[in-house]
Amino acid sequence: MTERRYYYSDDLQLTAQLLACNARDDGNYAVVLDATLFHPQGGGQPADSGWLNGVPLLQLQQQDEQVLHVIGQPLPLGPVTLTIDPAQRALHARWHSAGHLIGGLGERQGWQPVKAHHWPGEGRITFAPGSGAKTVEPAWLQAELAQLIALDLPRVQQAENGMRKVGFGELPAYGCGGTHVSSLAELGQVQITAVKMKKGQLVVQYQLD
Repeated sequence: MTERRYYYSDDLQLTAQLLACNARDDGNYAVVLDATLFHPQGGGQPADSGWLNGVPLLQLQQQDEQVLHVIGQPLPLGPVTLTIDPAQRALHARWHSAGHLIGGLGERQGWQPVKAHHWPGEGRITFAPGSGAKTVEPAWLQAELAQLIALDLPRVQQAENGMRKVGFGELPAYGCGGTHVSSLAELGQVQITAVKMKKGQLVVQYQLD
């Protein structure tokens, strides 16, 4: 099993142990580490990028309980330095955290988040109607979002029944495997670009500055 250090650490560099480096049919190499800082694609969030001993990371793959780190050349077994691309990590964390806030605001109006897409330039949250679901006005959503960001609530992480949960301040926490900002002011300006109904579901689209 690959220990996922990014769950509870914001470090951008780590020395891990390289356990296996296997050649692939495409000419690249799949590296198995005992621990990783790299978030693989999943949960509506794209993968991190960066380097292993200075070698660019080409791809991350989840394989059962392991994270495979795909690179273009072999590396020897033993200690290896992982370095995260800081700009991309910060960007993905901002998009993901903004999506969590929007999901929580939808719940206030009686809607249940069922699908989230936190990719830069493509942010959207899909909700199913709950009991007594109310109309969600774009102006209300935008104003509430701005107020929460202005409060600069800190990120709160905890393990509950083996599941990592992420929230901000006293806001509801959600089970999540992604990366997030350390406090809400890091989000900057989040713009609601569309609120629409599609096949009985509410879809909220958003953009970051």
